[in-house]
Amino acid sequence: MSRPQIHLVDPRTGESDPAEIHRVFESQLATSLAWRESTIKERIARLKRLRTAMVDRRDDFYVAFKKDYNKSPSEVEATEFMPVLDEVRHAVAHLKKWAQPRRVMPTMTTIGTSAWIEMQPRGRCLVIAPWNFPLNLCFGPLVSALAAGNTVILKPSEMTPHVSAVMAEVIAQVFKADEVALFEGALATSQVLLDLPFDHIFFTGSPAVGKVVMTAAAKHLTSVTLELGGKSPVIVDETADIKGTAQTLLWGKFTNCGQVCVAPDHVYVHENIKDKFLAACREVVAERFGSTPEAQRQCPDFTHVINQRHTQRIAGLLQDAKDKGARVVVGGDVDVSSCYIAPTLIDNVPANANIMDEEIFGPVLPVIGYRDLDLVVRTINAGPKPLALYIFSHNKVRTRELIQRTSSGGVAINHCVLHYAHGNLPFGGVNNSGIGNAHGEFGFKAFSHERGVLKSGPIMVAKMFFPPYTGVKQKLIRWTVDSLRLPSLF
Repeated sequence: MSRPQIHLVDPRTGESDPAEIHRVFESQLATSLAWRESTIKERIARLKRLRTAMVDRRDDFYVAFKKDYNKSPSEVEATEFMPVLDEVRHAVAHLKKWAQPRRVMPTMTTIGTSAWIEMQPRGRCLVIAPWNFPLNLCFGPLVSALAAGNTVILKPSEMTPHVSAVMAEVIAQVFKADEVALFEGALATSQVLLDLPFDHIFFTGSPAVGKVVMTAAAKHLTSVTLELGGKSPVIVDETADIKGTAQTLLWGKFTNCGQVCVAPDHVYVHENIKDKFLAACREVVAERFGSTPEAQRQCPDFTHVINQRHTQRIAGLLQDAKDKGARVVVGGDVDVSSCYIAPTLIDNVPANANIMDEEIFGPVLPVIGYRDLDLVVRTINAGPKPLALYIFSHNKVRTRELIQRTSSGGVAINHCVLHYAHGNLPFGGVNNSGIGNAHGEFGFKAFSHERGVLKSGPIMVAKMFFPPYTGVKQKLIRWTVDSLRLPSLF
C-alpha cells in the first residue's frame, strides 16, 4: 500500500505544488542531520527495502515502459533493473569498507600528529533524471545517495509519465517524505527545485541543461555531479574482428533505439575493411530486427523514439545528411506519427552535415571511411570531449596511442557501452561531457564529504612556528623549509 506522501501534480499545469516542494525540502533538514549518525546497518536496510519494493512492481514497470516508448520487458530487465540491482548489491557488499575512516601518514610539517579522513553525508540531495533510462538513472544515483547517508528529492522526466508514476508509488511505499520524496513535473518544477539550497545536485542530461543546473547550483555554492553526453566516436581499424565488431557495435547503438548517453555516435572505419564492415552490419540488422522494412516496424525488440518531437529532430538530421550527399546503407524508414525510425546506417556523410555536429541520440549511425588515423585523432580532439571513446583493434600499440592522444570520459576496447555497467570503474565525463563520477564507490564519494581530521600528539612540532621568533626558532624554521627539498621519508 502507498503512503500518503505521493505528491500530485496540478492537472492544469502538469507541475507539482511549489509550496509542497518547499515544505518537504524543509522537513528533510532534521532527517539529514539525524542521518549523519546513521549506521551502516541502517543504510543497508534502506537499500534492501528499496530493492524489494522495486522488484515487487516488476510487472507494473513492464507495462509502464511499454506505454511510454514501446520498450520490451527484456530490455527493461537489462537496461533498467539490472544496473540498479547491481548498484544495490555492490553497495551492500562494500559499504562498510567505503564508509570507514581512513588513516593517513603525517607529512614533514605535521610530524607528531595523527590524521584520518571521515566520509560524511552531504545532507539534502537532489537527483534530476532524464527520460531515456528513467528508472536506472533515477534510482541508480538514489542508491549511492542512500548508501552515503543522505536524504533525497527525486525529479524524474515528464516525458515518461507512466514509469514516473510507478516510481512515485515505490518511493511512497518505502520512505517517508522527510527521507526521500519524488516530485513529478516539467520545467517549472525543476526551476523550483533548483532555487533551493541543496547540499548536492546529481543531474543526468544534456550539456546545455547541465550548464543551467550548474548556474543554479552556483547561487548556493552547491556541489554538483553532472552526467552529460556528447558525440562518442568509434574507431575501427584494419585489424579489427569485422563480424564481432558489427555485432557488438550495433548492440550498443540500437539498444533503447540509440537513446543512450554512451551510445556510439559515429564510426571511423579503415577504408580497407569498410565494405566488409557494412556488409556485416546489414546481416546483423536483418538477423536482429528483420530483413524488410515491414518486419523491422513490427519487431517487438526494437524500442521507439520517446516522442514525435524527438523523432522529427532525428529525421531532420537524416534528411539533411541525405540532401548533402550521404547514402543510406541500411534502414532509413521513418514514421513520425508512431515515433519510429528504423535501425539505420549511412555513409558518404559530408563534414558539413548537421548530423556530424549534433549528438544524434537515436538509431542512425554515420560510417566514415578513413586512411589517415592522425586526421581522425585531430578531428576528435577538435570537438568537445565526448563521454566515451570506442576502439576496435587488435593492435595494442595503436590502441595505447589512441588512448593517450585523445580525451574522453571513458574508453572501451573491442566493446562499447559495457564500461557503464562496471561497478569498480568511475563513470563520468570530462568538461562538456560531465563533471564528477558515479557508480559503486565513486557514486558513494559523489554524495559524501571527505572530511579531514587532524589530532595533535604529545610532541607538537608546530610550536616552533609560534612567535616570538628567537634565533633558534629562525634556524629551525629555515632548516625545516630547506629539508622540504629532500626526498620524502613517508
